[in-house]
Amino acid sequence: MKAKLGIAPIAWWNDDLAELSDDVSLEECLRQASEAGFTGMETGRRFPMDMNELGPILKRYGISVCGGWFSGLLLDGDMEAEKDRIRAQMDFFIAARAPCIVYGETARSIQGIRSAPLTTKPRLSEEDIRIYGRRMTAFAEWCADEGMPLAYHHHMAAPIETEAELDLLMKHSGPALHLLFDTGHMYFAGGNLLRVIDRHHARISHVHTKDVRNAVIDSLDRSSESFLDAVVKGAFTVPGDGSIDFLPIIERLASYGYEGWFVVEAEQDPALNPPLDMARKGHAALLQLMAQAEYRVAS
Repeated sequence: MKAKLGIAPIAWWNDDLAELSDDVSLEECLRQASEAGFTGMETGRRFPMDMNELGPILKRYGISVCGGWFSGLLLDGDMEAEKDRIRAQMDFFIAARAPCIVYGETARSIQGIRSAPLTTKPRLSEEDIRIYGRRMTAFAEWCADEGMPLAYHHHMAAPIETEAELDLLMKHSGPALHLLFDTGHMYFAGGNLLRVIDRHHARISHVHTKDVRNAVIDSLDRSSESFLDAVVKGAFTVPGDGSIDFLPIIERLASYGYEGWFVVEAEQDPALNPPLDMARKGHAALLQLMAQAEYRVAS
């Protein structure tokens, strides 16, 4: 079994919380990720959307583009408008030979609203999800036909957050809509991680190995505190530093033949959790886990 290890730049620069951003350049971020041992990085706000500019920088540090977030609005938006919105990123990712675009639904989401309590997340009926799933399938089919598949990111405080909501989306969408399985977000949402893999392994094309600090999650008042409050309090961390037992998760993915990227994504305060130190810790933990699950990690 083959695996690649990547990391997200959110440990260095947080797009929603400027106070949780380290003052480093793109090159320094890539240098640190490479020093920690990673061979891939998802894109962030300091990445130029041009491979003529970015390509030589990535090559210098032995890093490739292993995905990146797109703030989708398809729940409420117009299909053709969404195609226009994603076009530039799609062309860039095709040139970068990225494995996928990470689709995050931001219509109605409260994930970026500091004042919105977790309990006020949008709720969709099964009929709503049926209609949405049909639209997401059509959009994913178009993206794939254009040369860049989507990986759908279930997310705290978003329309598709819980295990039950994800089950319904998978039920009412087609195979062109691949799934990004995020351990931290599903754990935070109260889902059963192994059951999600068992049910949806055929759709999983990308994995975020986000760890959590369970004590922080348990201490939250979800009726008054928001997703961003949870981030500030330190709800997330890297594998090996939190509460999730990753070995059975990685072994279960291996049992279904998953091969691809395992991406560390852990937004937290860089002053309290220096990004290079955390990147090293996450990479070391994943290397050990990959060996135990009999993955061969690409260097």
